Amino acid sequence: MIAIDTTFPPGAGYDAFADLMEKLTGSLGFAHRRVTVPRDLWHVANGPASGNRTNLIGERDTGKPACGLYYHVDTVPAAPGWQRDPFRLTREGNALYGLGAADMKGTIAATLLALRAAKACGVELAYDPMLLFCTDEEAGLYPGIRYLAEQGMLKGHILNFNGTAGPRIWAGCFGMFTLQIRVKGHTVHAGEGNRTGAGINAIESAMPILNALAALKPAITARASALPPPPHATGPLRPQLTISAANGGTAAGQVPAQFDILVCRRYMPEENYLDARAEIETVVRACAAEVPGLGLELDLVGHLVPTSDPEGPHWPRWQQALSLGFGYEPENFKKWGAASCSDFGYVQQTGVMQEILLGGLGRPESCIHSPEEHTTTDDIVALAQSILAYLARDFAKDANPDLS
Repeated sequence: MIAIDTTFPPGAGYDAFADLMEKLTGSLGFAHRRVTVPRDLWHVANGPASGNRTNLIGERDTGKPACGLYYHVDTVPAAPGWQRDPFRLTREGNALYGLGAADMKGTIAATLLALRAAKACGVELAYDPMLLFCTDEEAGLYPGIRYLAEQGMLKGHILNFNGTAGPRIWAGCFGMFTLQIRVKGHTVHAGEGNRTGAGINAIESAMPILNALAALKPAITARASALPPPPHATGPLRPQLTISAANGGTAAGQVPAQFDILVCRRYMPEENYLDARAEIETVVRACAAEVPGLGLELDLVGHLVPTSDPEGPHWPRWQQALSLGFGYEPENFKKWGAASCSDFGYVQQTGVMQEILLGGLGRPESCIHSPEEHTTTDDIVALAQSILAYLARDFAKDANPDLS
């Protein structure tokens, strides 16, 4: 799985990953269907995304209640600093290194382990698993799970494996949007300097914009959310403004005509998305207006809405399953949210379901979204045991609201 490049942007490897998932799950009795998000929903001219947005659904319909098992198959790009090949699984002791090892291809491995164990040992399941291999969670404009929910393709309730291996009760999370700012000047020979009418240096003209965004950041991060923070946090959860990418220019002999800035804004459930976006766009447009002849394009290229408290009737049994797999005690579990984001706010928004169970392989030391991302064989086995227990008919039957 790690060897298939599903980095977003651009998200060009989804078909190849669906091919692999069909191969790995077909022997377990799953029938498959591919659902492609229409291009006009996610495509932005000059935006970062390209390729088919191919989502894969795997189903076994035996008449039992459905339980969705969700995975986003995209990863962030490999950041500079990797000492190992990010696209090759490297095992060192019980540590497994590779891009997506923890977020979240390793959770697919745990699920396969659980389902293979159920088949080998003849474990009767309480649910028909519905595998949901989805696109564009990593800051995409139209995540695959959103489209599946809006098309009425989801069933039952869902286990979302984009979470932590710790004893967490999910309280919800922030939203996030990404703006692409394109500053457009005029190219001339660099030897002509900056004489009047000679050209407009897009990079130099963008510097006030960068400075204004940096000046706006403290005001944004001074705000605090009432969402309970993680146990390892040093204070309340706060919104964030990040200049995530900046690039432009072609050669030393030219005045650069274009400079692109990517801005990521994580916003609290208490904030209004349109207000948060307008706050950024207002300062950017004001700076651009100070340079005669300067062009400016502002495009939304990614958006995840906040996820509300997803607790519901299946959570107590999922906690018992996590306790069995990871060895947690009831008092270990804490309810907390995060400034990290989820595409399941869209699922709640459709009204299809409010309750979403959360688990996964994330730990503070896992280096998710960073060089040397990794998980461990111990955590994969523990998650597999948790999944198998939750799906099994004879596990905590008195806590299963779907058993008559």
